[in-house]
Amino acid sequence: MKADRTRARTNPAESRTAGELRAIPSVDKVLAHPALGDTNSALPHDVVVAAVRSEVEKVREAFLRDETDIPSIDEVAVRSARAAFRLTAARLRPVINATGVIIHTNLGRAPLSKAAMEAVARMASYSNLEYDLDAGARGSRYSHAGDLIRQVTGCEDALVVNNNAAALVLVLGTLANGREVVVSRGQLVEIGGGFRIPEIMEQSGVTLVEVGTTNRTYLADYANAITPDTSLLMRIHASNFRVVGFTTQPDVGEIAALAHNHSLLMVDDVGSGALIDTARFGLAPEPLVQSSIKDGADVVLFSGDKLLGGPQCGVIAGRKSLVDRLKKHPLARALRVDKMTLAALEATLLHYLKGEAEREVPIWRMVAMSEQDLKQKAEAWSARLNKSGLTTLVERGQSAIGGGSLPGETLPTWLVSIKSDQPAGRLAEHLRQMDPPVIVRVEKGAILVDPRTVQEDEVEILLAQLERLSAS
Repeated sequence: MKADRTRARTNPAESRTAGELRAIPSVDKVLAHPALGDTNSALPHDVVVAAVRSEVEKVREAFLRDETDIPSIDEVAVRSARAAFRLTAARLRPVINATGVIIHTNLGRAPLSKAAMEAVARMASYSNLEYDLDAGARGSRYSHAGDLIRQVTGCEDALVVNNNAAALVLVLGTLANGREVVVSRGQLVEIGGGFRIPEIMEQSGVTLVEVGTTNRTYLADYANAITPDTSLLMRIHASNFRVVGFTTQPDVGEIAALAHNHSLLMVDDVGSGALIDTARFGLAPEPLVQSSIKDGADVVLFSGDKLLGGPQCGVIAGRKSLVDRLKKHPLARALRVDKMTLAALEATLLHYLKGEAEREVPIWRMVAMSEQDLKQKAEAWSARLNKSGLTTLVERGQSAIGGGSLPGETLPTWLVSIKSDQPAGRLAEHLRQMDPPVIVRVEKGAILVDPRTVQEDEVEILLAQLERLSAS
């Protein structure tokens, strides 16, 4: 008996009879079901067939695993119709970020300004990407954003690639290939996705020379590491972690002066791309791109979709002679960005040039929001949601900057806390399944909604979605 029970558990399909398996609706019967009428008329036949086959197979597999009884053909048909429309729906979808994380990496980092979104839409057609309208001849895609980067940072020239890691690879591969690069040991960070700076540098063909310790590096450490094989000295800003306590690092100006005294280059990877002083908002100071250039860095690298508030890209700003070399490297073509990225970047940079970034660039508008404004929003939202039957409270909280910028830094905010008879995780799941999906925080048995990261044109949609929870 014991052996028989073991055999039955290891092969549950044996407990299912052929008659039971025949009860699973066939693909043809599901396809002919009235619930698929609209689906058959709206979608290609092959798509509908693929969806039905997939759903029927799921039923079969679950039944053979003893996980469920066979659902009715009505239920299988409804599931198949939904699956068919999912197959033809866009995978990338806009979501409402109600988490309070301003630069949310999983949600696409910095949201673009209205002007940047409009610029992207305009450039989806033909454009003067590589056409000189004055000369009536071929132009350069590098000229458009390059001029604006020069004006807002004070650099001599600039190049835009597809992200900051690509910028680092291109700079090292062009300016230091086969030679030594000196970096403080405390700056050898791991960036998103498990990519580590030492490994990126190795792939760039340079020899990494580590100096100092995790928490203390002196200018003398750089000086003592310089050899005839040294190509450049480098600083990498620790944008996604912080070392506190007994710490020392030389500033950019000191490292640049040392490099130039030895006829070497100084490269500064500032990471987040801040052009506005974060200390003005009660946050820790981030290195400013324009300050780094002014202090003598030959090349400065930064991201476009962090504190700059634009599209994903990597910006290389620096001396013209060096940027010219970068443009001629074979990798430059492989790493170049498209016209829509350039359009979004150009529109974002124009906000800075016009002095309107704090008003027009969404991340800076979110950072600058006052506690009073946030409290008023939260109270108004809470009052409306309570009328719909939800149980809400307004409470103090913290918004995070996020996105590999200002590690550990938060801003005080006011939250709408929502509790229900259902588990908070189930409520959050309901919100994610809505159109558009709403992303919230789940803490201490409640879902938390932070007004800071909800944009004005999303408020009514958000509240309507939250009100639907009372009926779920």
